Amino acid sequence: MIQIKTAHEIELMRASGLVTAGALKAVRAAVRPGVSTGELDAVAEDHIRSQGAVPNFLGYHGFTGTICASINDEIVHGIPNPERRLVEGDNISIDCGAILEGWHSDSAITVTVGESSPEDAALLEVTERSMWAGLARAIAGGRLTDISHAVEATIAAESHPYGIVDHYGGHGIGTEMHQDPHVLNYGRPGRGPKLVPGLALAIEPMVTIGDPATVELEDGWTVVTKDGSRAAHFEHTVAITPEGPWVLTAEDGGVAGLAPFGVTPRT
Repeated sequence: MIQIKTAHEIELMRASGLVTAGALKAVRAAVRPGVSTGELDAVAEDHIRSQGAVPNFLGYHGFTGTICASINDEIVHGIPNPERRLVEGDNISIDCGAILEGWHSDSAITVTVGESSPEDAALLEVTERSMWAGLARAIAGGRLTDISHAVEATIAAESHPYGIVDHYGGHGIGTEMHQDPHVLNYGRPGRGPKLVPGLALAIEPMVTIGDPATVELEDGWTVVTKDGSRAAHFEHTVAITPEGPWVLTAEDGGVAGLAPFGVTPRT
């Protein structure tokens, strides 16, 4: 079932979203050559708990981390490890979420350790931009696949043939981390459930430099590209409101990210 929240409940989700935003900001600041993904995990957990919240990934179906730490060809669900250390040139996707007063938030960034190659910089840029294109379509009166199509069209417009990861995508969010509806990162517009005020969604494109085919590793979590090509992943939680999209996990509510699309968010 799709959960529709009251205005007050969306306010509570915003508070949770700011906790997640702060955790990702702290982890980004800690990314450097030599740091372990286990150390980054501790940074996120410490921040979340310092705000009176709890990590929503930790213990989820047995997951052992506060963050998902996915490096290079790992797309999503990488398990933090105190023995795995970052090196110059790595790309790391950091996916994180919090529960505050029973309400979930979920967000992800991909960061290059040190200097980024032109190829990696372009991958991260188009992935993040496609996320914002999708968020800009989170408007009351639209349809769910308006978001999906906006993500796909942004990626498909590039001269490089980037891959869009199949099956994995965004989701509804609220009193549980994963709710209906599933939000694919491709599709024809004008289909699916109607976008109404009180609906909250996590929008999360996953893009590959090469073939988007995936393999799940033996750990039962980590999803990698089958051809070994690098991937990027960005995510924000957004609420549909009568005043426009409200990006709950962006510190500014989405002002900067939505501006290039001519969309003014609620803040």
